[in-house]
Amino acid sequence: MLELQPSDRRPGAPSYSGGGGVGGDELIRTYKGWKGNNVFFCGGRLVFGPDARSILITIFLITAPVTIFCVFVARKFIDDFPHHRGVSVLAVAVGLNLLALIFLLVTSGRDPGIIPRNLYPPEPEGFETSGEPRLTHTPTQSRLPRTKDMIVNGITVKIKYCDTCMLYRPPRASHCSICNNCVEKFDHHCPWLGQCIGLRNYRFYFMFILCSALLCIYVHVFCWIYVKRIMDGEKISIWKSLIKTPASIALIIYTFICVWFVGGLTGFHVYLISTNQSTYENFRYRYDRHENPFNRGICGNFLEVFCTSVASSKNSFRAKVSKEPVIPPRIVSGAMSSPSLQKVSQDIEMGRKPVWHETVDEELGDMDMDNKDIETSVDLSRMLPPEETEGRGIMHSRESSRGRRGSSWELSGRVNEDLRTRGDESSGVDASRDLISDAATYRSRTGTGIGRL
Repeated sequence: MLELQPSDRRPGAPSYSGGGGVGGDELIRTYKGWKGNNVFFCGGRLVFGPDARSILITIFLITAPVTIFCVFVARKFIDDFPHHRGVSVLAVAVGLNLLALIFLLVTSGRDPGIIPRNLYPPEPEGFETSGEPRLTHTPTQSRLPRTKDMIVNGITVKIKYCDTCMLYRPPRASHCSICNNCVEKFDHHCPWLGQCIGLRNYRFYFMFILCSALLCIYVHVFCWIYVKRIMDGEKISIWKSLIKTPASIALIIYTFICVWFVGGLTGFHVYLISTNQSTYENFRYRYDRHENPFNRGICGNFLEVFCTSVASSKNSFRAKVSKEPVIPPRIVSGAMSSPSLQKVSQDIEMGRKPVWHETVDEELGDMDMDNKDIETSVDLSRMLPPEETEGRGIMHSRESSRGRRGSSWELSGRVNEDLRTRGDESSGVDASRDLISDAATYRSRTGTGIGRL
């Protein structure tokens, strides 16, 4: 059996405050601190993918042709049937259009089955914990097995570990790289709906493409009926009748192209439902080569998709949770490792080159908070990196211009003179702060790197 994750590993659970950090006492809505790429509306009630703007394009592609059909084609049939039954031609088109839009919004605006990520990795089997939770990725994560075996209906299936969500994904779940979430029974990410298709919205997605396919067929057929009506009424050829109704020509071509897309997609998903597969599984695992442990037979598979209750969401996006705590500085060899140094390492991991004066400014801010009444002497060698070192955290390009090197020595003389002038008037911390500010300003004007001081 798959071991359930402890409740304290979830983002909304009580979290480690990290030595009394005030960040853990602040309450925010879950969706405001959401780590995925989702977009939320109506205070977290509607959940969309990061490419939600594509929904507007999809709505236009559905509504615009139906509007043209109703105005230029369906309206002509109102008087062709007794008792105004021709209105039904118009009503069916509008009804199919509304159904398609409703299923579109229900599919794209709900949680597709997102699995809440853990705050820290699970404990390896046989690992003795020290009682202090790990809040981020730790070396322990490298000792976790990448896969585990699980028995499903007598068949062994492998479940994989997700490094991003720090959990073992349930069977049939996968991590969507676009939404940055693990999704239960992941089918695919639909760019037309801007949302993942998974356990909680698959049936609505299927109804959307089915209604869209029926709408295309309906419009296509009645456009030809209208062309035939013109031919019989005016006793002309099909080509002349088509010229008399250019709207029908455009709709016939448009719906003919679309029906191959949405119609073929509908047929493909009918096959997937009948065999109890997802799109991801069909392209990735190929169950036709071995037995599918989830297959319940054709009738059972359709009943599972359409006649079972929709699984409840595992996320409460409007719930108030504690803000993730700030990790306290670590003690390394008797010295305190500053959070700004951790920021440098994080910048390197994220591919961003750290700027030295940003780190020094943060250090000065910490010193100013803790030592307001303490006079400190200025030691420039402790604040500026040595001339010989390029520095692991100081990533500046080498200066090959003699003019720039001369500017660096000129700036160094200005620094020493300015420091001696201000030494009697202010504390060492204030003087060093002004020094760094002047150096940063000079560097921005001349392009000279501070690391060359």
